[in-house]
Amino acid sequence: MRDTLLLLGLFALVVAGLIGAAAATGWEETKAQLAKLSLWQFAVLLLLSLCNYVFRGLRWHVFAAKLGLPLGWGANFLHFLGGFAMSVTPGRVGELVRMRWIRRETGWAFERTAPLVLVDRASDLAAMGLILGIALAFSATGIAGGIPVTIVALIGALVVTRPVLLDRIATVGHRATGRLPRLFARVRRAARSLQLFSAPGVMGATAAIGLIGWFAEGYAFHLLLVWMGADIGVAKAVAIFVFATLAGGLTGAPGGVGGAEAAMVALLSLEGVGLETSLPATAIIRVTTLWFAIGIGLILFPVAEKHSKARQNALEND
Repeated sequence: MRDTLLLLGLFALVVAGLIGAAAATGWEETKAQLAKLSLWQFAVLLLLSLCNYVFRGLRWHVFAAKLGLPLGWGANFLHFLGGFAMSVTPGRVGELVRMRWIRRETGWAFERTAPLVLVDRASDLAAMGLILGIALAFSATGIAGGIPVTIVALIGALVVTRPVLLDRIATVGHRATGRLPRLFARVRRAARSLQLFSAPGVMGATAAIGLIGWFAEGYAFHLLLVWMGADIGVAKAVAIFVFATLAGGLTGAPGGVGGAEAAMVALLSLEGVGLETSLPATAIIRVTTLWFAIGIGLILFPVAEKHSKARQNALEND
C-alpha cells in the first residue's frame, strides 16, 4: 500500500506540474500540438520502448545464465519486467525485489545474486554514457554538464565491471573508515563474483544489447519531436533524452521524477523549442517510457510474486 500511494502521489505531482505549466503557456497551443499525434504514432513510441525492455530483459537473461542461476528465460524475463513496478522507489532500491524472487525460486542468498544486479545497473550506465558521448559528438551544439554526466556514468560502470578495482575500493574504504566490516566484506565477495562477467565476449555482447535498447527510446523522442514539428536532429534529441534520464537519476528522486522532466523542458527550450511543444513532448515521452514500464511492472508483479511463492513451496517440499 505504501509503494502504491508513493507511486500515485508522484504521478499526481508530475501531472499537476505539467498541467500548471501548460495552463500558463496557453491550453490552445498545447492542445494543437497534442492533436498532431495519431494513435499509430503513439503505438510506435510504445513499441520502441518495448524494444528497450525486451533487449534489456535479454541482457538480464544472459547475465543470469552466466551467473549459473538455474532459471529459464521465462522466469528471468518475468523477474526483470516485474521489477519495473518498483522503479519509482528512492534510488530504485525497490527493484531488489528481483533478488527476493530469485531467492524463493532457487534458494540462492542475496550475496550470490548481488553481482547480477550490480552488473545490470553498470551495463545501463555504460550504454547510456556511450550513447550520450556519441550523440554529443555528432550534435551541432553541446549540453552544459553533458560531458561530466557522461564521465560519471562511465566511471560508475567501470568500477562495477572491474572486479579487481571494486575489491580494492572496498578494502581501502574499510581501512579508511574502520566501520561496516560486513558491508565491505559483502562488496568484496560481490567483486569476486563479478569476474564471471568480465570476459570480453560477454561484456561486448551485452554492451551491444544495451546500446540498441536505450537508443530505441532516444530515437522515439526524436520521432516525437519531428511529429510535433520540432525537429532538432537525431543526435541532439537522443542526447537530451539520455542526459535528462541520467540527470534525473543522479538527483536521487524516485525514478528521476521531476528532475528528468525539468531537464528535458529546459534543454528543449535552449534549442528554441517553445513550451507549447516541449511540455507535451516531455509528458508524452515520459508516459511512453517510464510510466509504460511501471504499468508493465504492475501487471507482472503479482504474477512474479505468485510464481516465486509456488516455486518456493515446491523447493521446500523436495
